[in-house]
Amino acid sequence: MHRLPHPVALALLLAAALTVTTAPLLAHAYIDPSTGDSRATGVLRPADIPERNWHRGHRGVDLALAVGEDVLAAEDGTVAFAGVVAGTPSVSVDHADGVRTSYLPVHARVTEGERVTAGQVIGTLAAPVSGHDGLHWGARTGPDVYLNPLSLLESPTIRLKPVS
Repeated sequence: MHRLPHPVALALLLAAALTVTTAPLLAHAYIDPSTGDSRATGVLRPADIPERNWHRGHRGVDLALAVGEDVLAAEDGTVAFAGVVAGTPSVSVDHADGVRTSYLPVHARVTEGERVTAGQVIGTLAAPVSGHDGLHWGARTGPDVYLNPLSLLESPTIRLKPVS
């Protein structure tokens, strides 16, 4: 004679399964939008994601890139926005894993709704408007859920040399 699982246990199991299948899968398929590399090499200013959305912080990273150089899509996606926000030219791309990446200050070479592929030129770096040089690259999974975009890249391999 088989016993049916307890209703609470069944509900917990179902909730866990739904959480696993609906959570964004952050695969490490992204590339550095300033170089096209799978790892970041020129971080000028790191992310400082605040605990509370209204606190001060830096919701992304600033990457070394000269004004006029190409900015690349970090992953395949659809352009969600290409225009100007508060005087800053910007591009945002929605990706299949639920992440939205943003790039600024960038003069767009793409239009809203356009499909882009990883490594495709989406614009050129504009002159800084915030007092910080380079490309600001941001990432979020919801309206107020920011993440460090470097977490989308491959982790660097660290090798320690023996001390002689």
